[in-house]
Amino acid sequence: MATFAKPENALKRAEELINVGQRQAALQALHDLITSKRYRAWQKPLERIMFKYVELCVELRRGRFAKDGLIQYRIICQQVNVSSLEEVIKHFLHLSTEKAEQARSQAQALEEALDVDDLEADNRPEDLMLSYVSGEKGKERSDRELVTPWFKFLWETYRTVLEILRNNSKLEALYAMTAHRAFQFCKQYKRTTEFRRLCEIIRNHLSNLNKYRDQRDRPDLSAPESLQLYLDTRFEQLKIATELELWQEAFRSVEDIHGLMCLVKKSPKPSMMVVYYAKLTEIFWISESHLYHAYSWFRLFTLQKSYNKNLTQKDLQLIASSVVLAALAVTPYDHMHGASHMELEKEKERNLRMASLIGFNLDPKRESREELSRSALLSELVSKGVMTCVSQDVKDLYNLLEHEFLPLDLASRVQPLLTKIAKLGGKVASASSLPEVQLSQYVPVMEKLACLRVLQQVSQVYQTMKIDVLSKMIPFFPFSVVEKLSVDAIKYNFVCMKVDHLKGVVLFGNLDLDSDRVRDHLTVLAECLNKARSLIYPPAKKASKLSDTLPVLAETVDKEHKRLLARKSIIERRKEEQERQMLEMEREEESKRLKLQKITEEAEQKRLAFESSRREEQRIRKEIEERELEEAQALLMQAERKNKKKGKKPIIEGEKVTKQAILDLALSEQVRERQEMEKKLQKSAKTMDYLERAKREEQAPLIDAAYQKRLVEEKVLHEHEQQQEIELSKQHYAGDLQEKNRLVRMLAAKVELQKSIESRRDAELNQLMNEKQEQVKQIKSAQEKERARRRKMIFYLNLEEERQKKLQEEEDARKRQETERKKKEEAEHRAKMDEIAEKQRQREREIEERARKEREAQLGRFAEPLPRPSADLPPGGRAVEPVAAAAAASAAAATAGSGSVPTTAKYVPRHMRDKNKGPGATPPEPDRWGSRHDDHPPPPSSDRSDRWRDDRSSSRPSFGSSGGSRSTWSSSRVSLRGDR
Repeated sequence: MATFAKPENALKRAEELINVGQRQAALQALHDLITSKRYRAWQKPLERIMFKYVELCVELRRGRFAKDGLIQYRIICQQVNVSSLEEVIKHFLHLSTEKAEQARSQAQALEEALDVDDLEADNRPEDLMLSYVSGEKGKERSDRELVTPWFKFLWETYRTVLEILRNNSKLEALYAMTAHRAFQFCKQYKRTTEFRRLCEIIRNHLSNLNKYRDQRDRPDLSAPESLQLYLDTRFEQLKIATELELWQEAFRSVEDIHGLMCLVKKSPKPSMMVVYYAKLTEIFWISESHLYHAYSWFRLFTLQKSYNKNLTQKDLQLIASSVVLAALAVTPYDHMHGASHMELEKEKERNLRMASLIGFNLDPKRESREELSRSALLSELVSKGVMTCVSQDVKDLYNLLEHEFLPLDLASRVQPLLTKIAKLGGKVASASSLPEVQLSQYVPVMEKLACLRVLQQVSQVYQTMKIDVLSKMIPFFPFSVVEKLSVDAIKYNFVCMKVDHLKGVVLFGNLDLDSDRVRDHLTVLAECLNKARSLIYPPAKKASKLSDTLPVLAETVDKEHKRLLARKSIIERRKEEQERQMLEMEREEESKRLKLQKITEEAEQKRLAFESSRREEQRIRKEIEERELEEAQALLMQAERKNKKKGKKPIIEGEKVTKQAILDLALSEQVRERQEMEKKLQKSAKTMDYLERAKREEQAPLIDAAYQKRLVEEKVLHEHEQQQEIELSKQHYAGDLQEKNRLVRMLAAKVELQKSIESRRDAELNQLMNEKQEQVKQIKSAQEKERARRRKMIFYLNLEEERQKKLQEEEDARKRQETERKKKEEAEHRAKMDEIAEKQRQREREIEERARKEREAQLGRFAEPLPRPSADLPPGGRAVEPVAAAAAASAAAATAGSGSVPTTAKYVPRHMRDKNKGPGATPPEPDRWGSRHDDHPPPPSSDRSDRWRDDRSSSRPSFGSSGGSRSTWSSSRVSLRGDR
C-alpha cells in the first residue's frame, strides 16, 4: 500500500498508471488513498480523485470497489460538504447509464451488420454452428456478450446508490431521483425480476427507517418535503408495476402508499389520490374483485366531482356510468353463504383491510358484510345522486336489471342496450391522470348478470320449462354456459333449479332442492300457530318470577363455568410465557456477560497498545517541542528587534516561549490593528452619514418648491400645445376637404385612363402568352427531333459496337488457332529432334562398343610376360628400352588399327610423346589448361582421359582426316548438349 504526502500525488500517480495501460493498479492506488485514515478531512482534491475513481470503476466494472469508495467518501464529507457526494454520485450514475446505452447501441449495430452481411445467404456458417451448439441466436449472443454485463453493472450501481443514500436526510431528492431512474430502467428493458427486488429494497429501507428512530441523519417523514418525495417514489412504483402488469407487486405498492399515509396521518394531494384510486380499479378488475373495484370507482368519482373544477359534463357522465356499471358487475348473491365461522372471520378481516385501502372506515365489531356489499353500494349511489349523472342507456339497464320483473323479455331488452354501451368510452380529457375509460369491458359481466336475473325471475313464475325455450330466452350464451352459471347460483342459494337432460326440461322450485325454504316455511307456520294460541289462550298476568329466572340461571352458571375454565387456561399460558421470558432474560444476561468480558479484554489490549503508542507519541512530541523551542527563540529575537525599532516593549518574557505563542502574538497584533482600522472607518462613516443627512434635510424643501413650480409650468405648456394641435388639425381638415373637392372632377377621366391602360396591358399579356406558347411548341418539336436523332445515333453505335465485338471475337479465335498450330508444329519439331538425337546416341553407343572390343583385343595381345632385365645393367640404371619399346609397339598397333591415334590405355608422359614425333605422328596433345578449337578440357583422371581418347580415336577413322574428325566431334557435342 503506497502512502502519499498529498492527495494530488495519488491522482498524478493514477494518471501515470492509466497512461501506461495499468488501470487496475491505478484503481487500487486511489482505493488505498480513499480508505486510508490519514485523509479523513474533506478537501477539494478529494472530489477530483473521486471523479477519477468512479470513472475507473465504471470502465473496469468494479461495483464492489465503487461501493466501498462511496461509503468512505460519505463518511468524509457527510458533515462538511454533502453536495460534493451528490455530484460524485450523479457522475457515477451518468457514466454507468452511458456505458449501458453504448453497449446496447453497439449490440444493435452489430446485429444490423450481421443481418446485411450477405444478402443471398440466410445465415453465415459460424452463426449456424453457434446456433446449433448453444441454441441461441445472434442477437441473444451479442446481448449476452456485450449488453448483459453492462446492464448488470448498471443495476448494481442503482442498488449501491440507494444503499448509500437510504438514511441521509440531506440527499432525499437524490435518493428519489435514483429510485425513479431505476424504475424507468426496469420499465424500458422489461426487467420484472429486478423491479420486484427494487420494490423490496425500498420497502426495507422504509421499515428500517421507522424501526431505528434514533439515527442522527434520519429523514423526518413529518416534514412535507420528505413526505412528498417518498409518496412520489411510491406512486411511480405503482405506475411502473401496472405498466409491467405485475399486479401482485402493484397491490403491494398500494399497501405501501396506504401505510405511508397512515404513518404520517396526512392525506396526499387530490391529484395523487386520483392516480391511487385509478390504479386500484385496474388491480381489482384484474383480480376479479368486482365489489372493491366498484367502491374504488365510487371514490374516484367523488374525488373528481369535488376537486376537479375543469370536469366537463361529458366526462362526468362517462365516469358516473363506469361507477354504476362497476356496481352492477358485482355478483348478486353472497359467496359466503354456508361458510364456516373461520371463513367468515377471515372474510371480515379481508373486508376491513380492503375498506381501509379504499378509504372507508368500518367498525370492526359490526358485520362488515353489511357495510361493503352490492346492495349498500347501489343504495349509496342513488342517495348521493350518481344516478342523475349517468347516460340514459346505463340508467335503463340499471332499471331493467334491478327493478323490472320481465322474465320472458328481459334478455331481449338488455341486449340492444349492451350494444350501445359497448360503443361508449374514451379518454377523459379533463382528467389526464385517469386511464382511458372503456365501458365495453363490463359487457360480458352484464350478460352474466342478465342471465342470472332471467333464471331468478323464471324460477319464481314457472315450475317446468323446456331447455330450448330457456336457451331462446337467453341469447347471450349457449345452454352449456348457462348451466355452468346456474351451478354457482344454486350453490350460493340464489336460484332453485334442476336440469333434466333426459326429458329436455328444467325444473324450478323442486322440494328436494328447496329444503332450506321448507324449513323456513315450517318456522313461519309454527310462529303463526303460537300467535293464534296466545290470542285464544292468553297467558296469566302474574307469572312466577322464579320460573322465568331458572332457565336464565342455568345459562349463567354454564357461562360462568366456561369463563373460569378460560381464565385458568389464560393463567397457565401467562405462567408459561413468564417462564419463557425468564429463560430468555437469563440467556440474554449470559450473552451480555460474555460480550462484556470480551469487550473488557479487547479494551485491555487496546489500552496496552494505546499506552505504548502514547509513550512513543510523547517522545516524538518532546523532540518536536525542543525543535519548536529553538525556532521560537529565533522568532522571539526577531520580534524583539522589530519592537525596538518601533519603540515598543516586548510583550512575551521568560524562557518558556513556544513557536505557537509567537504565532498567536503576531495574529493578535494583526487582529488588533484590523480592529483599530475598522473603528476609524466606522467613525469616518458616521461623520459622512451625518453630513449627508444634513445636506438632504436642507435640500428637501428646495426640491419640493422646484417640483411644484415645474408642475405649474408644464401644465400651462401642455394646455398651450394642446390648443395649437387642435387649431392645426382644423386647418389640415379644411385643406384636405378643398383638395378633395378639387380632385372630384377628374375622377371620370381617371377611371377611363385606368380602363384603357388595363385593356392595353391585357392585350400585351395575351400576345406575350401566345408568343410564349409558340416558343414552347418550337422548343418541344426541337427536343423531339433531338431525342429521335439521339435514339438513332445510340442505335447505330450499338450496332457498330456489336460488329466490332464480333470482329474482335473472330480475331481472338484466329489467334488462338494460330497459337495452337504453332504449338503443334513445335511439338512435332521437338519430336523429330528427339528422334535424331536418339539415333545419334545409338550410333555413338555402337562406336563405343566397337572401340571397347578393339581395346580388349589389344589388351589380350599385350598380356604376354615381358622379358626380365639383364643382370649386366649398370647400377642405378632403369629399364627404359623395354618400356619405350612397349610404348612404340602399342603406338604402332594403334596406328595400324585406327590410322590416327594409338588406342593404348596407358598414360604417355609428355616427354615421351615428344620423342615419338615423326612425319606420320599425330599432333601433340594440348596442355591441360591450354586452348583447343572445340573448347573441350581434358579429363582429370586417367580412366576418363583414356575413355575420352578412345572415343576420339574411334571416331576419327570414319572421316579419314584430322580436320574432318574435329568438325564431326564438334557437331556431335552440340547434339549431345541439345539432348541434355
